[in-house]
Amino acid sequence: MNERNIYGINTVLNALERQSNQLLRIYLQEGMGGKRVVRLNEVLSQHQVRGERVSDEDLQRLPGTPKHQGGAAALMDQGPLDDHQALELIESLADPLILVLDSMEDPRNFGACVRTAEAAGVELVVMGRSRGVDITPVVSKVASGAAETQAIARVSNLARFLKSLQDLNVWLVGTDEAGPTAVFDANLTGALALVMGGEGKGLRRLTRERCDALVHLPMKGAVESLNVSVAAGVCLYEAVRQRR
Repeated sequence: MNERNIYGINTVLNALERQSNQLLRIYLQEGMGGKRVVRLNEVLSQHQVRGERVSDEDLQRLPGTPKHQGGAAALMDQGPLDDHQALELIESLADPLILVLDSMEDPRNFGACVRTAEAAGVELVVMGRSRGVDITPVVSKVASGAAETQAIARVSNLARFLKSLQDLNVWLVGTDEAGPTAVFDANLTGALALVMGGEGKGLRRLTRERCDALVHLPMKGAVESLNVSVAAGVCLYEAVRQRR
């Protein structure tokens, strides 16, 4: 069984409330107090998860917990879905909303995208196996518990996986500053995969060519583009608005 650590009181609390069956141990810094710790202890008493009081030095020595903020936990790492599992999930859903991230490398951006996707009701977040960040403690911290509840897939070939989505009648909408249609004027209802490019580079050529439509975010100020996690939030919630 593989394990990974998550850190931060809020992250641990969210994982305990949502995915307690995956938690193995919880570590709290000795002497820590405050409302969040009280809440964590209340929730902890309702579950069969072992809680340990440890020193700051012990927390610092845990792999992947550089800024623990007084709390950390060991979690069963079930890993992301593969191509087959991801397609099986999509086949089982009616009008799924999917977020595809092409070559995202910043763990904070990835964590922010996962958090927004989970909040927006996205059924699956997809990344390429060879291009993109892993689910690290930094990702879990930024995602604030969403990385433990959001379905995430890492696929062997992103362009080929997008073709498989099309075969399942999923409409692929890519975001590109040269896209002819504003995202607010596009049809984002039905079975939809929103495809976002990585930091700076945007969509790769093969990914862009695979999309059924390209949309842009209208930029009214001096800046030329938004951070990818901010852009993902705007586009996802426009889809949520249309699908209400």
